[in-house]
Amino acid sequence: MNEIITLITILFFTTLRLTTPLLLAALGGLYSERSGVINIALEGLMLSGAFTTAAVTYYTGNPWIGLLCGIGAGSLVAWIYAIFTIKFKADQVVSGTAINILMLGLPGFLSGALFLSSGSTPQIPEDNQMPYFPIFMAFVMVAVTWYVLYRTPFGLRLRAVGENPSAADAAGVNVQKIRYAGVIISGALAAIGGAYLSIGQSSLFTRGMTAGRGFIALAALIFGKWRPVQTMLACLLFGFTEALTIQLQGIQFIRWKLFLVVLIIVIAVIALFVIRVGMDKKTSNEKLPLWVTVTLGVTTFLLAAYVTKRIIGVGKEYWFTQTEIPVQFIQIIPYVLTIVVLAGFIGASRAPKALGQPYQKER
Repeated sequence: MNEIITLITILFFTTLRLTTPLLLAALGGLYSERSGVINIALEGLMLSGAFTTAAVTYYTGNPWIGLLCGIGAGSLVAWIYAIFTIKFKADQVVSGTAINILMLGLPGFLSGALFLSSGSTPQIPEDNQMPYFPIFMAFVMVAVTWYVLYRTPFGLRLRAVGENPSAADAAGVNVQKIRYAGVIISGALAAIGGAYLSIGQSSLFTRGMTAGRGFIALAALIFGKWRPVQTMLACLLFGFTEALTIQLQGIQFIRWKLFLVVLIIVIAVIALFVIRVGMDKKTSNEKLPLWVTVTLGVTTFLLAAYVTKRIIGVGKEYWFTQTEIPVQFIQIIPYVLTIVVLAGFIGASRAPKALGQPYQKER
């Protein structure tokens, strides 16, 4: 009993710790996308905040100064992204991808120039780390974001610009100014998420330390239907999944049994979502009847089970042999979940109507 309580406690706090960077980045993306600007650059914004915070904290010995500089770096990169997408009306997906590619290489280059090591910054002393404040801030920001979006004039204008920029402009709202603000706030929050990775979860910056968290945060934002509370719940789901994978690594399982179950379920779920989304499009986005969905799910599951058994040729002698599942199969679970969420819910979630559409003020 004590072991179960201990495991649940560990899972709870690990989930909070792993959810924090996702939640901060997702809330940042919410401000940008609610204004109508797709923010694929969340990964790069997190990296800019992570490196700047770690480097400044190492030199100054003050994590608060490091955090402020990290926020400044994320805001600066977001401002550059906003110039390209809002002023020059560049393709938002391409521009965001360019920011991500730039920030994959630039921190390593700067680290090599400053610390003679392109792989990582020096170790930051424990007294200069910040393991708890970003966790508290992330969940407080959910309430703040909800209040800003639904109870303030700025939030009303932000949502109006994301839904119908022409109508907002006619009502006297400066569309470009609101979109700049949304993107810059996005950069600041994503940078705090990155800062937590380098001086909270870890004690230094390493190349690529975000490990796709910016894209997972974007998936959580879509899963949460661009709403603060729902986005928080989606981030908690992803955080719990990652926490669970950490606990599962190295555990002895019955050979192939768990692997087969997981594989069959994943194949069935992905196939079901793809089929359902495809058929929804053919039926003018009308939802499929429940009996059709259940039938498709059961059929796909049984087919996947049959094909898996035939290909692998599992016999009774394998089901009760103890072995260790390769750690790579455990580590991919959060990313598989991301693919499932995107495949199944991107068509069901209603994005802001003007998302991804550049706005040209009529003369």
